[in-house]
Amino acid sequence: MSSITRAVSPHVSEPADGLWSNCLVVGGVAYLSGMTARDRQMKAVEGLDEYEQSRIIFTKLQNLVEAAGGRASDIVKLTIFVTDISRRELVWKARQEFFSGNFPACSLVQVAALAEPSIKVEIEGIAHIGAGAG
Repeated sequence: MSSITRAVSPHVSEPADGLWSNCLVVGGVAYLSGMTARDRQMKAVEGLDEYEQSRIIFTKLQNLVEAAGGRASDIVKLTIFVTDISRRELVWKARQEFFSGNFPACSLVQVAALAEPSIKVEIEGIAHIGAGAG
């Protein structure tokens, strides 16, 4: 039986104890919680569009996968939540800056709201550590 380990990056703020884990690894698979554009104090970054928020989020996901021993190309599945699907191209533009070759399988879902009004994008993922292109 595989044990559960928590991967922590010095570049991604961890939530307070008892809320959630940003990245859990089981049997070489990393499960990445929904990330948003928050600063080191876990406050939402104000005034950013979907592209800018997505870049921050993809960087966090990359940092967490690296903390788990992998790289961005190990990410095989993304679920992207947006508050305005008409602005999805801005999210896709940011995604293209982080991935190439086999892009992760992906779902894009519009939601009525996220954790705070200024948060327009939330992204979660799954990575198979060591499976991506080098």
